[in-house]
Amino acid sequence: MTKLKFLVRQFFSKAMKRIGLFFIIVFLNNQVLADDKMELGLKVYNEEAMCGTCHTLKSAKSNGNIGPNLDQLKPSIEQIEYVVKYGKGVMQAWDGILTEEEIQAVAYYVFTNTNE
Repeated sequence: MTKLKFLVRQFFSKAMKRIGLFFIIVFLNNQVLADDKMELGLKVYNEEAMCGTCHTLKSAKSNGNIGPNLDQLKPSIEQIEYVVKYGKGVMQAWDGILTEEEIQAVAYYVFTNTNE
């Protein structure tokens, strides 16, 4: 019986290590993807669409005063994606100019930085 207990403990010990390693890999992978998305979002905000010309967003060091202050507005990610794609008021539509990936990245960047 003692040998059986030892084998069972050894099995579960190895299984728990593998499960733990799996979760660490998944967590780190998501962090890397999120960081890449944040980098692309900042690039789109500052360089591609030049959102800071019209909008204030502290994290991007922009102080535009034509469009709404995004830090105060705190839009949802869905609102950001919609307005970036289709425009609103004097803001142009970026659908067809920015890729879907760029639109999602800039929305993620703005949402993450205004809802911390």
